[in-house]
Amino acid sequence: MEYALPAGMFAGVLFFFWGISTMLSGGGAGSVEERMARYAGGKADVKTSGGRRESRQRSLVDPFATLSSDVQDKRFRIRVQRDLARANLKLRVSEYYGIRIGLAVGLGLLLGVLRDPLSGVVGAILGYFVPRFWVGRRIGGRLSAFNKQLADTITLLSNSLRAGSSFLQSIELVSRETPDPMGEEMGRVVREVNLGLGMEEALSNLVRRIRSDDLDLMVTAIGVQQQVGGNLAEILDTIAFTIRERVRIKGEINTLTAQGRYSGYLVAFLPIGIMITLNFINPEFMQPLFTQLIGQILLGVGAVMMIIGFIAIQKITNIKV
Repeated sequence: MEYALPAGMFAGVLFFFWGISTMLSGGGAGSVEERMARYAGGKADVKTSGGRRESRQRSLVDPFATLSSDVQDKRFRIRVQRDLARANLKLRVSEYYGIRIGLAVGLGLLLGVLRDPLSGVVGAILGYFVPRFWVGRRIGGRLSAFNKQLADTITLLSNSLRAGSSFLQSIELVSRETPDPMGEEMGRVVREVNLGLGMEEALSNLVRRIRSDDLDLMVTAIGVQQQVGGNLAEILDTIAFTIRERVRIKGEINTLTAQGRYSGYLVAFLPIGIMITLNFINPEFMQPLFTQLIGQILLGVGAVMMIIGFIAIQKITNIKV
């Protein structure tokens, strides 16, 4: 038993730093098909005997290859990969879950030793879900920055088209002249087209990476113009005006509903914060809440009411434009 705790903490730290190192190194080299799929959005599904033999050899070199194949067989693989792409994280699904498991094990064992088993359970839960919250914040931050740049980007595309450039040349100009995330995403579109994808498919991949209604409007208008013809520069000017008005109206709505939205966050997270703080200050005072039946009933009822209140407030303050 005296070696169980150091071994568990070592395993957690190993999972965490392995995932971090693979993220910094670009997620591993992979095969030629996998590297092409990162640029062109294709599927590298080579199911030959040679491919299986190469996979077995790679699993001998990489001890996490089995974990990767097991995780990627799940139904949520595509959803997790899409979230990682939207957050601009060069991670495989197994590497992402390696970081989450490593944080959960390490933080849970650390708090369990320093405090008590209940604190260890809370630490394990926090360690597992903190990376997910961080990915969500990265997605929201990139989406917000992208939407702020979109109207000016469309105007730049329109002016470039009026100057006589082709649409691909205009996108290449945007990728050079605009900062991230717009410049990076437009650069991906240019690379995908240069690798052989059609413009419509490359723009569809862009919409999948950036979940923006304004971008979807622009891509739809471009697709319609390529089918039926028309002056694309004027169409883009109209879209830019529409997006600017939507941004203005959304800003006014967010200002008017700020108090309600933060009230929902207060209702949901203040009791949890108070419970965690009291558990750190006086664990014996909080023990009956988890060990006695009446305490467990109160916890369940309180959690359900908090969730209902939070969802109701979010539905009221979420006004579509």
